[in-house]
Amino acid sequence: MAASRDAAERGPRRFVRFLGRNLHREFRSIVVEPVRALVRRGLPGVLLAVLASAAVLLLHAVDQSRTGSAVVRLTSHVRGDIPLPLALLRTPLSLFVPARDLPALPGIPVLFTCFALAQLVLGRTRTLVVAYAVSLAGTLGARVMLAVGPRWWGLPPEAAHVIDTGASAAVVGLFAHIAALKRAPVLFVCAVMPTVLRSFEKPNLAGREHIVAITVAVGLGLVAGRERTPGALRGGTS
Repeated sequence: MAASRDAAERGPRRFVRFLGRNLHREFRSIVVEPVRALVRRGLPGVLLAVLASAAVLLLHAVDQSRTGSAVVRLTSHVRGDIPLPLALLRTPLSLFVPARDLPALPGIPVLFTCFALAQLVLGRTRTLVVAYAVSLAGTLGARVMLAVGPRWWGLPPEAAHVIDTGASAAVVGLFAHIAALKRAPVLFVCAVMPTVLRSFEKPNLAGREHIVAITVAVGLGLVAGRERTPGALRGGTS
């Protein structure tokens, strides 16, 4: 009887120790190590975050005038009813044009934090590749859903006329990629899960693109994590 009671008490204690170890590991990989990298590298360590934030503010300012709005529309607006090559050409710049239904300035801190953390954790090149890959996946996924139509996970024809701009897919995709790569469930719950819930609650074009971006980002993170593990076990660095 006493042995079974001791075993029942050890179960919660083991779970608490397991949870504590994992939270400590995540805190080190998501907070401590990036902060150390920032101290070591200085401003160049978050250069992408600075440039991305500046680009959003600049394009937002340009978009306020009639001429500037026309330029922004012709160079960065992506919709499902324009030819695919033109959409692909506009996609990189479209990441930094604030979405029409969202205010630009409140999103800057999240954008800056995301790109800063990504550059410190992933490096400059990989951050750019992941941000573009998940955004492109969302854009292409939306076209597939439009072709499917309003069945299953398709989209209605009127969604093809919705202007698709903004860095939200890249931001949530980068957070999801880092969370998957670093096995960071707290980061995923705090930075990614709200977007997932909103996407299912309001299944519009942006919501569907976010789901696609998150799925691709998590997949890339899991694959990258498996590739890094053998090197880490041999004492290598990543």
